Amino acid sequence: MRFNFLVLVCVINLFSTVSAQSLNVRSPDGKINFQLDNGFDLRWSLTDEGAIIISPSAISLTLGDNEILGKNAVVETIKKNSVNTTFSTPFYKKQSVVDHYNELIINFKGFYGLIVRVYNDGAAYRFFIDRRQNVLIADEQANFAFPEDHDAYIPFVRDNRNNDIYMSAFEALYHFGKISATAKNTLAFTPVLVSLKKEKKLAIMEADLEDYPGMFVRTNGAGYGFHGDFARYPTSEKIGGFNNLNYVVSKRATYIANVKGQRNLPWRAVVLSRNDKDLANNDMVQKLASGCRLHDISWIKPGKAAWDWWNNWNISKVDFKSGINTQTYNYYADFAAANKLQYIILDEGWYEHQDLMKVVKEIDLQNILSHTAKKKVGVILWASWYAITQNIDSVFSHYSKMGVKGFKIDFLDRDDQKMVSSCYKIAQIAARYHLLIDLHGVYQPTGLQRTYPNVINFEGVKGMENEKWTTDDVPRYDVTLPFIRMLAGPMDYTPGAMRNANKADFRPSNSNPMSQGTRCHQLAMYVVFEAPLSMLADNPTAYMKEQECTDFIASIPTTFNETVVLDGKVGEHVAIARKRGNTWYVGAMSNWQNRDITLDMSFLGTGNYKAEVFKDGINADKDATDYKKEVINIAPGRQVKVSLAAGGGWAARIYPSKN
Repeated sequence: MRFNFLVLVCVINLFSTVSAQSLNVRSPDGKINFQLDNGFDLRWSLTDEGAIIISPSAISLTLGDNEILGKNAVVETIKKNSVNTTFSTPFYKKQSVVDHYNELIINFKGFYGLIVRVYNDGAAYRFFIDRRQNVLIADEQANFAFPEDHDAYIPFVRDNRNNDIYMSAFEALYHFGKISATAKNTLAFTPVLVSLKKEKKLAIMEADLEDYPGMFVRTNGAGYGFHGDFARYPTSEKIGGFNNLNYVVSKRATYIANVKGQRNLPWRAVVLSRNDKDLANNDMVQKLASGCRLHDISWIKPGKAAWDWWNNWNISKVDFKSGINTQTYNYYADFAAANKLQYIILDEGWYEHQDLMKVVKEIDLQNILSHTAKKKVGVILWASWYAITQNIDSVFSHYSKMGVKGFKIDFLDRDDQKMVSSCYKIAQIAARYHLLIDLHGVYQPTGLQRTYPNVINFEGVKGMENEKWTTDDVPRYDVTLPFIRMLAGPMDYTPGAMRNANKADFRPSNSNPMSQGTRCHQLAMYVVFEAPLSMLADNPTAYMKEQECTDFIASIPTTFNETVVLDGKVGEHVAIARKRGNTWYVGAMSNWQNRDITLDMSFLGTGNYKAEVFKDGINADKDATDYKKEVINIAPGRQVKVSLAAGGGWAARIYPSKN
C-alpha cells in the first residue's frame, strides 16, 4: 500500500560528457549534504549543518577482467528526484513508515551508474550495472573515512570458525574505543556506531543485500575510518563445525560475486542521529529494502513461542521423563495453550543424522501436531541450514501438509554470496508453502524481512542463550543493542528467564540457566527488543511458579502500531513505549548501574489512564528476582519517576481508564 506520493524529476542530458565534477544532494530539511567528487576516482563525503562528518572516501567496483567501475568515470546523464511517500509495515514496530528523501541517479559511460539518496536521518548510495551478460565482481571498494579519531562501538569477529575468518555466528559484544586503536587486520560486522561531536552518532550499515556478499569492515590503517571487506565466493565446502551441523568453506574463489548483468547492488548506508534516542526508532533498513514480494500475507501470524532448548527440556512435577519426546512437547503445548502463546518450538534433536525426513523414535510428530491443533497452538521445527537445503521443496511440502507452521533454521554462519542467495531462496520457497522462517546463526538482517515478511525473525545477536556459559557484561550489552543491532531489524534474543541473578550471584548453568540482571529487566525486554516471533526461553515449571509475570509477558504483542523512544543512552539505559490498539506497553532497562529516570507520558495524549506496572523490588540488589507489581493512575501530561536497580528494569501495560 502506498499513498501521499510525490515525485519531482529533473533529467540532465550532457551533450558533451564530463569526467571531472562535483555533484551534491541535500536532505529534505537541508541539513545533510552528500557530495560526490568525480575525478580520477569517485569519492563521496558527507556534511551535517556544514560540518564534515565523512571525509572524501573512494568507492568503486573491480570486475573480473580488471575493469574498475568508478575510475576515470564519465557522466552521461543525471536525474534528480524528490520523493515523499508512506508504505505500510504490518509486522513491524509501527504500522507505516514515511519514506522522504532526495535522490540523484547518475549514469556513467560503460553501462553502470550510481544511485544516491539523502534523508533527514542519513544517506545511502548503491552501484547499478546495465549489461547484457553476467558480471564477475572481483572486489568492491567501500570507504568510510572520518576527519578525526572518533570513538566507536565495534562488534569484532572473534570466532574464526574452521580457520575461515568469514565464517561467523555474528555474535559479539561491542568494543568501545578510538578508531585508531583498532588493529587494522581485525574484521568486524555491521552496524558499527561512531560517536561524533555534540552527542551526534553515525552508524555504518548496509541494506537490500540480495545475491551478493555482506559487508564486513576493517579499519583503514592510515587515517581514521573503515573500509568494506567481502567474503570471496565459496568453491569448496564440507560438513564440519559444531556436531557436524555446519557446511563449512574449505576454499574460496578470487572474486566476491557473479551477478546478473542488469541489477542494483546493495546499499551502503549511514544513519545520523542527533541524540541516542533517535537511533532506537530508526527505519533506514525498511526504507532501503525492496518491497514485499508476497501477494498474500494474511497467513503470516506473529506471536510468542514456548521454547525448549535454553531450559534444557527441564520440567518437573510430571509423571514422565522430560526430554526430546512426545510427552514433553505435548506438555509444552498444554502450557502454551493455557497461557495464550501461539507456538511451541521443537529445537535440535527431533530428527536423525542431518536427514529431516527421519524423525527420532522418541518423537511421534503426528501425535504432537494433532495435539497442538486441538489446542490451537502452532509448531515450529528447528533445522540446520545444511539439512534444510538438501531437499528444500520436499521438506517444506511434507511438513506444511502435516500442519507445521514454520522452521527455525540454524548454523548458516556465513554471509558470502551463496549464503545470502540461499536465504532469499528459503524465504521464497517457504512462502509458497505458508511457512514462517526464523533465521538463527545468521548475519544481521538487511531488509529481507520487508521483502519476504514470512522471515519473521533473525538472530545475528549474542542472545540470552550465551548466558548458559558466559560471564560477560550482559546488562550493558542489553542496553547497547537497541541503539546499534536493532538498527538492522528484529532480533531473536530469546528472553524470559525466571531465575535472575545480580552480578555477585550469577554463574553459568546448562540445566538451570539464569540471567544477569533483575526479573523486571527480563520483562522489559519483551517491549524493548523487536521480535515479531518472540520466545519464552524458560521452562513451563518456572513460568507456572511465576504466573503473575507469565501473564504479563503473554499480554505483550510482538508487533505494534506506533513506537516512541522515551529515554536512553548507548550502553547505559533505554526506555521505549510501543502501542497496539488503544494500549501502550513501556519497557525500561539499565546496565549494572542503578539509576533514577523520569518518563514523559505526554505520548498518551488526552484522557486518563491506568498502568499495570512491574518494577524492581526494594531488595532487588540482593535478590534479582524481587519485584513489585502495582496499578497506578496516569493523568494527561504526567511524568512517571522510575527507579532501576543495578541490571534493573521497569515494564508497564497502560490502557484508558474507565473512571
